[in-house]
Amino acid sequence: MGQSLVKNYLHIVFSTKYRQPLIHESIEDELYSYLGGICNNLECHVIKVGGYTDHIHILCMLSKKVALMKLLEELKSHSSKWMKTKGAAYANFSWQNGYGAFSVNPAQVERVIQYIANQKEHHRKKAFKTEYQEFLEKNEVAYDERYVWE
Repeated sequence: MGQSLVKNYLHIVFSTKYRQPLIHESIEDELYSYLGGICNNLECHVIKVGGYTDHIHILCMLSKKVALMKLLEELKSHSSKWMKTKGAAYANFSWQNGYGAFSVNPAQVERVIQYIANQKEHHRKKAFKTEYQEFLEKNEVAYDERYVWE
């Protein structure tokens, strides 16, 4: 086989450190664009970025040239540094250590786009912690409650 052909849709989720509500409306669109730019620069075509005050959702296609861990390292380190330049309110901004990354069936991409787009409405009814636990259970990911929220 002469070509390497890859099409991996990923739904990535990560939160602010201690789930602090630091993603304010005044900066969220700029942050989402910044995160999308990082994905695109790594050839991980971004489809949708969104979130809520304490966490981020990214739907992208993982490049065949980039390891998932490297993508998350770049996303978190660069965006954290960038956030700290946005004023005194963000001087101590950082992301939580871990993340969730879930494969997405191509037939479900539009559904995930809508899910990410509706985060504000969604979180009027459900806390991030509950949402994330449901993702883990739905995707049959084993986890230790003691470490998932560090």
